Amino acid sequence: MSITSHDVARFAGVSQATVSRALRGDPRVSAATRERVRHAADALNYVPSAAGRSLSTHTTRRIGVLVSDLANPFYPYLVGPLHDELEQRGYRMMLLTERSDEALAAEQLLDHSIDGAVLTTATSGSGLPDALRRKQVPFVFLNRVDGRDGDSAVVDNELGGRLVADELAALGHTRVALLGGVTATSTGREREQGFVAGLADAGIALPASRIRRGPYDFDTGYHGLPELLAADPDLTAVFCGNDVVAIGAYNAALRAGLRIPEDLTLIGFDDLPMASWEAFTLTTVRYDLPKMARAAARLLVERLAGDVRETARQVAFQPELVRRGTHAPPR
Repeated sequence: MSITSHDVARFAGVSQATVSRALRGDPRVSAATRERVRHAADALNYVPSAAGRSLSTHTTRRIGVLVSDLANPFYPYLVGPLHDELEQRGYRMMLLTERSDEALAAEQLLDHSIDGAVLTTATSGSGLPDALRRKQVPFVFLNRVDGRDGDSAVVDNELGGRLVADELAALGHTRVALLGGVTATSTGREREQGFVAGLADAGIALPASRIRRGPYDFDTGYHGLPELLAADPDLTAVFCGNDVVAIGAYNAALRAGLRIPEDLTLIGFDDLPMASWEAFTLTTVRYDLPKMARAAARLLVERLAGDVRETARQVAFQPELVRRGTHAPPR
């Protein structure tokens, strides 16, 4: 016969309800009682039933996390700390990808199998946030927002773009280009806005011929840089929408026989661990990515617990420029 919570309750000398609360880490149960219950559960080899807990509490203790493509190096560095924070707060993470079918991912978020959602792929045209609101599923935006009300943990993208523009202007670059993200994403739109505004303040123009936009992946940089160089062979600096795009552009530059940074300055965004590898030593924009992920988890758990009344809260992280080996004055 399988061991039940009632067996644990008898062994520990407490009620069955106390066993449930103690194993959830409920602060209303004293530390001594929690320890006694855990000892009883270990002695009996008791494993709590997630299905039974869901039926009794009407919750699943599961959080759906929507990402676009796990092949992108950005997401593992985001998902790891997000998982750890949710686990510490008693939730399990269910990872969903919209790479193959956005509609299917949305359906999974709305099938009552989760208590809340973390959205990392928000675009201005997405109907998912409104669908979650109609189903009364709490959610939080992480990294990207869609312009509508909702809790969010983000970086100040406009400031990051300005930091890059200021650095290039200080180095003396005037023939600069942008390999940015698509404008349907807040990250692509805001980083470009900050960059363009910073250049304008320095009296530097950025014509449309020196702008290419695309997904935040290697191919956007690898194929986009040759297009920019074909349009302007005298280009001296390129701001890339993120580090993955920058590494794609770096490889394209090497293939074209260009030296980095002597012939071409490249600057990225995010400061992924690979940016500091000796193969790249990429100059980039840094912010605390793990801390931002953990902040998103806390915002969502607080919303689920009913601890907040505000319509929307935002935690914004300040960026800084990390100077490594891919920037220099123009040749």
